[in-house]
Amino acid sequence: MSVKFVKLVTGETVIGTYNPEKNGLEDVAQIQVIPGSAGIQIAILPYGFPFEEKITGFISMDKVVYEFSNIPQDLENKYHEAKSNIKISSTMPSSNLEAGLGSTQNSKDKVIDVESLFKKP
Repeated sequence: MSVKFVKLVTGETVIGTYNPEKNGLEDVAQIQVIPGSAGIQIAILPYGFPFEEKITGFISMDKVVYEFSNIPQDLENKYHEAKSNIKISSTMPSSNLEAGLGSTQNSKDKVIDVESLFKKP
C-alpha cells in the first residue's frame, strides 16, 4: 500500500495509506500548517483530533479533489513516525531527515518549506 497526500472536498489536506481494494485512504492524518517566526511549520494530527489520539480512520477517494504528485520524503517519514510511534533513524540510507541540519539541532526543530510543496518541478 502506498502513501498518498491529498486535498479533500472540505478543503483539508490529509495524508494516508491508500487501500486499492477499498479505493480509499486508511490511517488518515490531517496536515496543519502553522506560521511561526522561523517560517512555516507542519503538524501531523490524527484526522479525528481532539477526539481521537491515534491515526486511524478511512476516507473514500471520492472525497478527494486533488492528489499531490510528489510527497516530500520528510513529510512521509514524519507520517510513518506519527502513525507507528517509531522514530525513523536519521542514519538510515533512505532517510534525509537531518540533511542540512547541524548536529546540535533537534529534528523536532526541522521546518518543512510548505511553499515548495506547491511549486511545479
